[in-house]
Amino acid sequence: MKTVKISSLQMAMLMYPTIVATAILSVPNLTATYANQDLWISPIFASIIGFLTVFISVRLHKLYPEKTVIQFSEQIIGRIPGKILGLAFLFFYIQSTGGITRSYAEFIVSSFLFQTPIIVVIVSMVLLCAFAVYGGLEVLGRITQVLFPLFFVPLFLLIILLSPEYEFSNIFPILERGLLPPIKGAVVPGGWFSEFFITIFLLPFLADKKKGSKYGILTVFAVMITLVVVNLIVLFILGNTTSSKTYPLMNISRYISIADFFENLESVTMAIWILGTFVKISVFFYVVVLGTAQWLNIEDYRPLVWPIGILIVEFSFWAVPSSMAFIHYEITAFPFYSVTIQTIIPLFLLGIAFFRNKNRNRNKKKETNSVYK
Repeated sequence: MKTVKISSLQMAMLMYPTIVATAILSVPNLTATYANQDLWISPIFASIIGFLTVFISVRLHKLYPEKTVIQFSEQIIGRIPGKILGLAFLFFYIQSTGGITRSYAEFIVSSFLFQTPIIVVIVSMVLLCAFAVYGGLEVLGRITQVLFPLFFVPLFLLIILLSPEYEFSNIFPILERGLLPPIKGAVVPGGWFSEFFITIFLLPFLADKKKGSKYGILTVFAVMITLVVVNLIVLFILGNTTSSKTYPLMNISRYISIADFFENLESVTMAIWILGTFVKISVFFYVVVLGTAQWLNIEDYRPLVWPIGILIVEFSFWAVPSSMAFIHYEITAFPFYSVTIQTIIPLFLLGIAFFRNKNRNRNKKKETNSVYK
C-alpha cells in the first residue's frame, strides 16, 4: 500500500467535523430531554468518553506504531479471534456509514428537496465521497483544510448574529435537580465522542507522530466546547421548549433578522451540516475500505472503493428502515453499541497488549541475566 502522510493538524481537522456534524443539529434536543436547562453540562460529561478513547488509541498506536486495529488485533489475541474482531469493527463502521448517509438524506428530503427520491440524494453523496476516498488520505486531508473555514466561520457568525435574541436567564436555576439529569443527557453524545477511536486508522499515517496525542486531545476539547456553546445559544433562545424541537439549531436560525436583509438563515445551518456530513461520511468510508483491504491482506484499497460504495448505499436502507426507527436506535442502542465497539473493546485490547509486552520484557530480562551469569 502506498505510503501516505498527513499532518496532525489535518487529522484534527478531519476529526472535528466528523464528530460535530452528527451532533450539531440534534444534540440540543437530545440533551434537553433529560437535562432541561442544564443541557450545556451534558457535553462536558460526554467528552470524558472522548478523552478516554483518544488515550486508548494513542497508547495502542505506541505499541503498534505502523498498524491499525485491524492488523494489531491479530497480534494481541491471535489470528482467528483477531480476524473475527476485525470483521466486527468493519461491520460496525459500514453499518454506521450507511446510517449516517440515510440520516443525511432523510433530513435533506424532509426539509428541502421534498420531491426528490431519497435514493438520488444518497447515491449523489456516496459518489462524491467515493471520489474523495479514491484520491487517498492526503487528498481527504487537503479537502478538509479547504472546507474547514467554510464549516467553522458560518457557525461563528451564526452565534454573533443571534446574540440580540439571547435570554441569559434561561440558564437558571443551574443543577436544580442535581448531576443525574446532565449525566443522562450525556449518554447519546458519549456515543459520538467514542468515534474518536477512528484516529487509530489515521495515527500510522502522521508525518509528525509526536504531535498526534496533543492534537487528538485538543480536538476532543474543541468538540466539547462547540457542543456546549451550541447548547447554550439554543437554550438562550428557545428556553424550556428546546426538547420539543427536532432540530433546534435550524429553528433558532430563523430568529435572525437584521435590517430586514439578513433573515431566515436556515441555509447557513444546512451548509454547515452538509459540509460536516461530507467529511464524516468520507472519513468513515475511508476507514471501511482501508480496514477491509488490511483484513483481506490487499496491498491497494482503491479497487474496493466502488464495491463498498454500493454496500454503503444498500446499508443505508438495510440498517435504517425509516427515520423514526433511526431516531429510536440513536437514542436507545447506538450509545452503548458505539462505546462498546470503540472504547470498551479497545480498552480490553490495550490491557491484554500491556500485560503481554510486560511479560515479554520480563522474560527478556531473565534471558539476559542468565547469559551474563
